[in-house]
Amino acid sequence: MDLKKIGSFLKELRKEKGITQEELAEMLYVSGRTVSRWETGTNMPDISLLVDIAEIFDVSIPEIINGERKNEIMEKEVKETVLKLTDYSEAMNQKIKGRLLVLTIIAIIGMIAFLIIEITGLDTPGSVYERVAGAGLGLDCGMLIVLALYLSGILGKIKAKRGMRRISNQK
Repeated sequence: MDLKKIGSFLKELRKEKGITQEELAEMLYVSGRTVSRWETGTNMPDISLLVDIAEIFDVSIPEIINGERKNEIMEKEVKETVLKLTDYSEAMNQKIKGRLLVLTIIAIIGMIAFLIIEITGLDTPGSVYERVAGAGLGLDCGMLIVLALYLSGILGKIKAKRGMRRISNQK
């Protein structure tokens, strides 16, 4: 896949429609900077956006991926496949968000336990309270690390690699 070619093609399509990067970004619910990155070939649009981009510019998904127009009309099967992939991607994101919510709640409980024990002075050396306070603080630190990985996109990349390995192992 030639990202520069795809980017040039997307820019050409956008200009043919007479819309700005910001207008396209609003249509797709992304930032103008994201559209700029696509057009410079720095990044590729997320797979979940390919159907919308194809419909906006009246081109097929293979045309976008190849970075050039073809005389063929978007096949129904290709569109259905991309929609299925989009649904899968969204389901995985919801699953991850649900897990992060549970971890956040656990971390908040841990922080409250830590604060109560610290404020009341129950954390005498060797006591059960000291261990509970330490566990609460540990949960908070762990949650911060997980959130940082998620927000930076590293967690998604790890999940995607695991999914790809699982698919290749099934073959």
